[in-house]
Amino acid sequence: MPTARETDADHARLDVLQAALDHINQGFSVFDAELNLLAWNRGLFEMLDLPLWLARRGMPLEDFFRVIAGRGEYGPGDIETMVRRRLERAALFESHSFERVRPNGQVILVAGAPLPQGGFVTTYTDVTHERRHQANLEQTVLERTRALRQSEDWLRLVTDNVPALIAYLGPGPVFRFANRAYAKWFGHTPVSIIGRTAEEVAGPELFPDLAPHFARAFDGHAVSYEYARKLSTGRLAHMRSTLIPDRTLDGRTLGCFVLSLDITDQKRSEAALAQAQRMEAVGQLSGGLAHDFNNLLTIVTGNTLALKRLADEPAMPDLAVHLDPILHAAERGADLTRRLLAFARGDEGRQDRIRLAGLLSNVGRLLSASLPRTVAIETEIADAALEAVIDAAEVENALINLAFNARDAMPDGGTLKLCLSRRDLDENQAASLGLSAGLYAEILVCDTGSGMNEETLRQAFDPFFTTKAFGTGSGLGLPTVYGIVARTGGGIDIESKKDSGTKVRMLLPATEGARASGDGSEAPEPIAAGELVLLVDDEHDVAEVVRDQLCALGFSVLVSNDPADALDLVREVDEIRAVLSDIVMPGRTSGTAFAETLRSLRPDLPVALMSGYRQAGGGRALEEIACPVLEKPFTTRMLAQTMSEILAHDPS
Repeated sequence: MPTARETDADHARLDVLQAALDHINQGFSVFDAELNLLAWNRGLFEMLDLPLWLARRGMPLEDFFRVIAGRGEYGPGDIETMVRRRLERAALFESHSFERVRPNGQVILVAGAPLPQGGFVTTYTDVTHERRHQANLEQTVLERTRALRQSEDWLRLVTDNVPALIAYLGPGPVFRFANRAYAKWFGHTPVSIIGRTAEEVAGPELFPDLAPHFARAFDGHAVSYEYARKLSTGRLAHMRSTLIPDRTLDGRTLGCFVLSLDITDQKRSEAALAQAQRMEAVGQLSGGLAHDFNNLLTIVTGNTLALKRLADEPAMPDLAVHLDPILHAAERGADLTRRLLAFARGDEGRQDRIRLAGLLSNVGRLLSASLPRTVAIETEIADAALEAVIDAAEVENALINLAFNARDAMPDGGTLKLCLSRRDLDENQAASLGLSAGLYAEILVCDTGSGMNEETLRQAFDPFFTTKAFGTGSGLGLPTVYGIVARTGGGIDIESKKDSGTKVRMLLPATEGARASGDGSEAPEPIAAGELVLLVDDEHDVAEVVRDQLCALGFSVLVSNDPADALDLVREVDEIRAVLSDIVMPGRTSGTAFAETLRSLRPDLPVALMSGYRQAGGGRALEEIACPVLEKPFTTRMLAQTMSEILAHDPS
């Protein structure tokens, strides 16, 4: 049995230990094997707000549970039942750790461990601040995650709606991001393209062309390039791409951004502009040529008509037989130069509302007598009511031109088809063809001939380009057809493959309804009684021919080869009743300026102009001067009609 001194010493040691435990910022308790309180500290009672009467050695754990349960900290229920359940778990003397949230929001971490001789030691830690900080941190992470997701959604919304293809490539190169347009371009979705290699996405045909650009971008260089790719629809699309390296501050390349733009329409516009520039060059070249040629034809026509008048004499009965072919050839030559000028200038000829079914049938009949018997002609008219406002002669010429091209492509014979049908183009279809939306007449000229390779097809509409042997083709056939169709406001394209025939599609703006035909009647020849006419032309031979035609109509004629002399004649000879002047007089005053000066001298003097190339060389436009124009070469009847027209407005 310990002595009183030993007992006092033990108590002193316990007091020292108790004082030390009181300075710990955690709660602390020790219960013995009988679940009675053996040791504790002040932090336990302060942290759990326990009454101090429990702070006594030997106090049963049961009393602690009962006080806490009585305050409702274990939740609703029978107090004794809750106490008994907790005592049963404590009697197991197992390690335990849990957090308990008190009604005031305080969070206590309770951690206990068994003692070797029975009982257990427990620590109580106030983790309220840590848990609140953790909750705030989790909330911040949640909000930032939500903001990041929203930012990604905004980025996706923007990139999916800009008119560009956008992607990001990581090392590999492997796709890490692609907007909807980029993914669709390669037949993927924005999800399915992620993680795929560029080679897998681009395909074995296209990737070898793109690989060097990717390699250069991953070397840290910005790269721009263009490429073409055939779509699933068969249409060839052109793309311009720019690769921007994604680099760190220390120079490492993490990946590259891809920005691509569809430049198919731009390529089409550039091709159309180049075609227009070529047409302008042809126009400048052919204008002067046609003018000189028409002057020659005027001489031929005028002299032939003079000979025809002699052919009426009984002594020369067979002369007319030889002169008619000459006149016919001159008329064909004049028609050729008119069409060449119309093509070169882009002029519109005489346009009427024409029933296309009749036009196509007429062309078929003409071709049946012109093409070899080995070429079968088929005409298919799906809509006989289609009409278009066109120059019928030009469109017929275009179809005959295409038919002769088809004939040359079928030297051993074949089938030529002329088809007419209607096409209603919506906005998208029309835009892809460079046309306006609406109703069109589609005329197809199809053959079963040798077809064209890609190189020939690309140059088909180029002026003077031909695959025919030297001397057998001018290279102006298809460009002429192109100009004819363009003047109607329509479009034309060619489908052809080597050894698979050719299909030329012409689209003409169409209408439906009754045809409005032109009058076509001609004014009767005037009956002149020696009225004096001043003829002005710097070409002596042309002037002589026209003088003879005027004399044949009953006019008296003064001829001048110089505009200045002609003006002096107008000032001095009051008997001059009318003036007929050429428009183009090289190195001199133009016919339009001459007519303008005449109007200022004698406003009442009728004036008519002649031209082998209708282009005013100065002064006001022809429309403003209001002068009729005779296109060289012209017949005596055409000259008579013009003279009758201007003299009918003579106020004298």
